[in-house]
Amino acid sequence: MNLSTNPVRRPWAITAAVALALLVALGLFGSNAGASPASPASPAQSGQATRDDAVAQLQTVRKSIDTTLALLKEGKRDEALVVARSGYLDHFEAVEIPLRAAAPELTLTAEEKFAEIRTSIKLEASTDVIRGQIVDLRGLVDDAERQLTAKGLGAPTLVFGQAFLIMFREGLEAVLLLSALLGYLEATKNTQYRKHIIGGVGLAVVATIGTFFAVDAVFAVLPFGREVLEAVVALVAVALLFYVSFWLIARLEQRRWMEFLRAKVWTAVSVGSATSLMLIGFTSVYREGFETALFFQALNSFGKGLGAYVAAGAITGGVALAIVAFFIFKLGRKLPIRVFMSGAVVLIMATSVAFLGNAIRSLQEADKLGLTPLNGWPRLSIFLAQATGYYPTMQSVLAQALLSALYIGGAIYMFVIRPRRSRPTPKPAGEDTAPVADDAAAADTVPALAN
Repeated sequence: MNLSTNPVRRPWAITAAVALALLVALGLFGSNAGASPASPASPAQSGQATRDDAVAQLQTVRKSIDTTLALLKEGKRDEALVVARSGYLDHFEAVEIPLRAAAPELTLTAEEKFAEIRTSIKLEASTDVIRGQIVDLRGLVDDAERQLTAKGLGAPTLVFGQAFLIMFREGLEAVLLLSALLGYLEATKNTQYRKHIIGGVGLAVVATIGTFFAVDAVFAVLPFGREVLEAVVALVAVALLFYVSFWLIARLEQRRWMEFLRAKVWTAVSVGSATSLMLIGFTSVYREGFETALFFQALNSFGKGLGAYVAAGAITGGVALAIVAFFIFKLGRKLPIRVFMSGAVVLIMATSVAFLGNAIRSLQEADKLGLTPLNGWPRLSIFLAQATGYYPTMQSVLAQALLSALYIGGAIYMFVIRPRRSRPTPKPAGEDTAPVADDAAAADTVPALAN
């Protein structure tokens, strides 16, 4: 199969598309964004607190929690106690009115956590102990906002699309590898070994599912807070997504990987080793499966309250992948794979930007990273914030902006600067010349994945 026949012809259009997608990923769009409330007056006194009032109060509660922890670190315990008491009595009590109707157990748990923190301050408990209680309280406040906030359309659509993209793109890589391996066996008239490779693929699928659930098991035994572990997984996912984003480079690596697998297949066939062939089938697919498990673990961690949409996206992606796989095998892989790959790269970039923002936020909530609020910046609803990773703090916005700049700069280099540098130097008339393709064009026309 020839994945493409021409190098990229409209680099600026691609760059513009990348920039637009990343702006969307940062959450700078839509009517869901509104100015962060300054310190709204408590509606508890009137007894007429609505859900919108409660969500606004939660922003003030968060500020009081952050201030309490900062004062504790400075040794100002009396002031910290005053702020902690005010955060609960003047603001969270207003939240309790609608929250108790939606989630009575959560309301009681939050009340107890507020009281626990105040008692710890009075009893001169260590700052580390109170920090742990505050981290727990931050999680409860987030849960309260999820109970009081409508999911809307934007957040479910985004996480559905992210789950679909991860499942379909990673699965497509595995399907192309498998089709190439089976095609190689057919070309060398060794089809009797197909069942061994397919058996290895089946084991890889089982191992991928096991890896996803194993991460939770590992989280349960490691001596770190879950927020930190989720951030670590997300950062690893960002690194992998960054690597696969520039698909021209990834395709060259894929070509070397395919050549390596073919050599292994040839060796295994020559000695008739069923175990080696099964291992080849396993490794060729599990590499993609491991990435998929890691990406979904990150997506699940930051998709609290949106799990149904993540699952729906994954299932839809799996169904679409099965249909495409059927046509790849049935039609000899004559499908416009490059069209999907070139479009998917923009969405992958946006997904990694969202993961990075959420990772920074998790480290901030665990008090492992500084938290500098950007007052006056737009704030998204909690579900849309989770889907985009956008939170109005200096650290998260700066991290997302830097990653976005890397993507845009990389796109300009890959699609504008590099092709121009790779153009052959014109030779004087009369000299024999041979056409030389640049690296990008050569990678773009490599048929190694399927032939």
